[in-house]
Amino acid sequence: MLRFNQLAIRRGSKLLFEGADFILHAGWKVGVTGGNGTGKSTLFSLIIGDLQADHGDLSQPPGLAIAHVAQETPALSRSAIDYVIDGDSEYRKLEAELNQAEADGDGVAVARLHDAMHAVDGYRANSRAGELMHGLGFSSEDFELPVSQFSGGWRIRLNLAQALMCRSDLLLLDEPTNHLDLDAVIWLESWLRNYQGTLLMISHDRDFLDQVTDHIVHLEQQKAELYNGNYSGFEQIRAARLANQQQAYEKQQREIAHIESYVNRFRAKATKARQAQSRLKALQRMVQIGPAHVDSPFHFEFAEPEKNPHPLLKLNLVAAGYADRPILDGVSLILEPGHRIGLLGPNGAGKSTLIKILAGSLKPLSGEYDQAQGLRVGYFAQHQLEQLDAQASPLLHLQRLDPAASEQALRNHLGGFGFHGDQALDPVAPFSGGEKARLVLALLVYQKPNLLLLDEPTNHLDLEMRHAVGQALQDFQGAMVIVSHDRHLLRITTDELWLVHQNRVGLFDGDLDAYPNWLASERREVNSRSQQTTSSDHSAVTRKERKRQEAEQRKRLQPLRQALGKYEDQIEQLQQKQKDIELMLGDNSLYDESRKEELKRWLAEKRDVDSKLNDCEERWLETSEQLEAVQSEEKD
Repeated sequence: MLRFNQLAIRRGSKLLFEGADFILHAGWKVGVTGGNGTGKSTLFSLIIGDLQADHGDLSQPPGLAIAHVAQETPALSRSAIDYVIDGDSEYRKLEAELNQAEADGDGVAVARLHDAMHAVDGYRANSRAGELMHGLGFSSEDFELPVSQFSGGWRIRLNLAQALMCRSDLLLLDEPTNHLDLDAVIWLESWLRNYQGTLLMISHDRDFLDQVTDHIVHLEQQKAELYNGNYSGFEQIRAARLANQQQAYEKQQREIAHIESYVNRFRAKATKARQAQSRLKALQRMVQIGPAHVDSPFHFEFAEPEKNPHPLLKLNLVAAGYADRPILDGVSLILEPGHRIGLLGPNGAGKSTLIKILAGSLKPLSGEYDQAQGLRVGYFAQHQLEQLDAQASPLLHLQRLDPAASEQALRNHLGGFGFHGDQALDPVAPFSGGEKARLVLALLVYQKPNLLLLDEPTNHLDLEMRHAVGQALQDFQGAMVIVSHDRHLLRITTDELWLVHQNRVGLFDGDLDAYPNWLASERREVNSRSQQTTSSDHSAVTRKERKRQEAEQRKRLQPLRQALGKYEDQIEQLQQKQKDIELMLGDNSLYDESRKEELKRWLAEKRDVDSKLNDCEERWLETSEQLEAVQSEEKD
């Protein structure tokens, strides 16, 4: 399928990897792993033809149908299901040809095209797209909504569905679980296991890799190596190789030290000079074995909380939701130090809503919320990555938390999260999602919380950082509530699983491995109820009630969608104005002394436009999150 022949890739002056020499055969499911910046996404760019190798070559069969997830989703008026169906380009081509043949009255062409349509399973295109969308968490009501009405996270799911819709020979997936909840991850896992083509998948989710892959390509120390087996098998093989390499390295170092000692002692003696010279030449010919590198670049731990009151937090008959519509009702719970709780539940059941209630960022609609004096909450949510000060450095973020701390102490803390040297002083704006997530975690850890509330904390983090987070959470002395699609993290850090379902919160009767079976059973019940509803759905009363509910939902969502559209228009206008000003500032004559005042005006206008654009983008992001939250909770 894919033949890598002594392949080397650089980005600028940086060598990502070299000497890649292996074959990936048809039908293999390959996990691509390695730290951030090792070249995983660059490898995908090479395969789809966006860049060329610096040395060696990549050969692949002619006419290979490659599917990959689009990085951008324009704000289209096209319906979501049509957008997903567009992923099957061959079906769309046949559809257009068939429509033209029918318009021309060409019966022979119509017959031929109907046969071709049948061969590509074209008559099930809508059904196939609907199955993909349901699996990724979309409701039937979402199918006809325009793409523009979905928030960023849901547009990414649409891109994933579109890639899966393509009848590809080779499927490339770059972190496909990052914007999915656990339900969708479990569904995708099953779909990929049944995929008939060749899969290359970048992922930092150990359980997901174990369930899907049968080979691993690992990028490390400027090398790309192929391993047989899933991720757990790869880890065992790699650990054994590193142990052997370290033993060989230590043995060679002892030999080198012995030879150097002999040469230094006897090279000046006439009777031993020839032997000393011979050993010196042997030392020069020796192929140096490098030390094994197994240490994680991340080292941090949670300090013991300054206070640990009992209990930390109590909810009594709490109802919570949005716009006076309860998502949760009658929730009563007590959080004590040492509680380690993982939240499970179907998409939209209210897991994030419960986290927000516990964090105090969402007020209960009714019931009692009682927190202990001395409660210190460490709350991690994805929206916090965008609330970082884009122009401030990691060091400045910490200095704002603790102005009295020494710069060296703060730098030491940041070093544990991978921010070394100048990076601790760089503005946050160009940071990747993983770097921003690490910084948010660094700020959270520094504040010595006694209650951790974590909503998908490992999105964007690589395997090494996930491992460090897991180790730190295992030693945490306070209480913890976590929502995560990373089952490995849930397994190693939680003692109890709570189920959020049908507006309630209670203990899950089973372990994490039992949850997929519970989900499958729940889907069967939902489908059964849906079929029963459909069979009695012909009454005028039922139709009237359904229309009323649909109108009520549109009424709730419309203001948010209108606001999003307004902000998108404003952003487009401001971006154009920003470009015009930058073009003006690129005129060298503007910097003449005679035009000093004009230059000041343009610079002031640029600052004003930059500020307005930043504010508008923040409002767009906040509105997107509100819309996504309401859409998610509607799916309960």
